[in-house]
Amino acid sequence: MDVILLKKVGHLGDLGDKVAVRSGYGRNYLIPQGYAVAATEANVQAFETRRAELERAEAESLAAAQARREQLDGLTLTIARKAGDEGRLFGSVGTGDIAQAATAKGHALEKQEVRLPQGSFRAAGSYQVKVHLHPDVDAQINIEIIPEG
Repeated sequence: MDVILLKKVGHLGDLGDKVAVRSGYGRNYLIPQGYAVAATEANVQAFETRRAELERAEAESLAAAQARREQLDGLTLTIARKAGDEGRLFGSVGTGDIAQAATAKGHALEKQEVRLPQGSFRAAGSYQVKVHLHPDVDAQINIEIIPEG
């Protein structure tokens, strides 16, 4: 299935690229999420008329993500959790907990933007976490998990 990308999609292409994807990926994810349209003749013409508008929206999205990166880069969040004697947590600290702590500190952050490739944290300590704000923009924040006293 050929589609025209309406937004930049990581590992697939940029705005306006015509790419071939598997039918299920196009029908079930890209098109319903608004990332692409089917590459029919009518859609190609409609895209070309809207190209300037879509490029401007993409540039605004990139600028907003870069501004958010300036706010978030180097931010330190402290999260208190109940822990045992050796620092093992009773439970874990995941993406939702990190997003909630950032929001409480005044920085809007969605749990989908927080990347934890090794999974949730299960021990007290200091960690660096990558925050994915835009396909081209990532920020690095510091997480301090302390035992609750």
